[in-house]
Amino acid sequence: MVVYQHAAKMMERSTTKWIFYFVMFLPAAPSVFGQDPRIETIDSLLRTYYNDSTPGAAVYISTGKKTFFDKAYGLADIQTKEPAGIHTNFNIGSLTKQFTAFCILDLEEKKQLSLDDKLIKYFPGFNKKVGELVSIRQLLSHSSGIADHYAFTDTAHTRHATDKDVLYAVQHIDSTYFIPGTRYRYSNTAYCLLALIIEKVSGRSYPDYLQHEIFNRLGMHRTTVIHDGAPIIERAIGYEYDSSKQTFRKQDADEGIFFTTEGDGGIYTSISDYALWWQFLQDTTKKRYKNVIEAVRSPHLAVQPETKLFYGYGWFVSNQDTARVVYHTGSNGGFRAIVFSIPSQNYVVAIFSNRTGIDLEKLVQQINDIMGVTNNSFTKIDGLVSFINSWPIFAPCKEIPWFLILYKRNCNANVMA
Repeated sequence: MVVYQHAAKMMERSTTKWIFYFVMFLPAAPSVFGQDPRIETIDSLLRTYYNDSTPGAAVYISTGKKTFFDKAYGLADIQTKEPAGIHTNFNIGSLTKQFTAFCILDLEEKKQLSLDDKLIKYFPGFNKKVGELVSIRQLLSHSSGIADHYAFTDTAHTRHATDKDVLYAVQHIDSTYFIPGTRYRYSNTAYCLLALIIEKVSGRSYPDYLQHEIFNRLGMHRTTVIHDGAPIIERAIGYEYDSSKQTFRKQDADEGIFFTTEGDGGIYTSISDYALWWQFLQDTTKKRYKNVIEAVRSPHLAVQPETKLFYGYGWFVSNQDTARVVYHTGSNGGFRAIVFSIPSQNYVVAIFSNRTGIDLEKLVQQINDIMGVTNNSFTKIDGLVSFINSWPIFAPCKEIPWFLILYKRNCNANVMA
């Protein structure tokens, strides 16, 4: 019996070695054992970024209407050593905007609002010079020019800012960064106001509206919007990576005043729940939502015309000749997230992470290369100011005093230019 067991182990090691060489030398061919060798290659890649003793990530890849890859790496919580899993809830930052935009478009489809409605209709106390000019459509496409709320929020008396705090911060400002509708400038403020419009029109809170209209209907039972008293099950903790010390420090809701605003970045979800949302967006039989889904993922405002980069409603849209690429990043505290998709090919890569210090765009491109996807249409805006204002990753910086001074100086020009 001992000899038999030894022989079996030798055979097992030999077989494992043979499989390894088979995968290495035939990376594009399906494994004789039924598993696509790209799965092992992607797994190996991700292990070079995330290890078992540091904050991690959860990754979802779908192609051809089927889940191709879903796996998690690293820790959800350093203190408790809880490992991340496919059901772990990560804050997805600005990926929240796609849900906010969807709800606004759905309310328009129900004839409960118009995208051409002005702010003053929903917020009578808004400064008329701004409120009578800025429309819902401009808020959706980041073309409103509305002032960022960071420099105008009463941070001395605010522990966790809400969307209403955002409204109070900007409603009396009598100028915009430019004439509304003429330019692009990424705005978290705009999406906080959109969440409040959803509340005004529906008569329900933003978290409650999303819970009933989206999460419950799609079976996304683990997903929630951060707000006072709301439990977040299987919650990951966000961490900032200090490269000089090679250590992590907690950077979660308690560490940032603006972490808790809702319409721009308040959703916690898992890749298992997000998969349900993606499948819903791709389901062509959902005729009730066909126009809404098409509208949010269509190009509406040129961000970089020369590279065919546009903003849709809650999504960046790269309108390439080969296929339309739809994507977005998310950043909040120590959380980073990204979704890259080619809807016409039923292809998506979603990465939710609870740590900083990793270039997720580069990681997605590496995954795309393995998957044989050549369209890596990520484009960031030229120029430091535009770059800072266009990518949510810099939002926490706006709490720093010198940032506040620059923002106030920029906003108080009293000229719409």
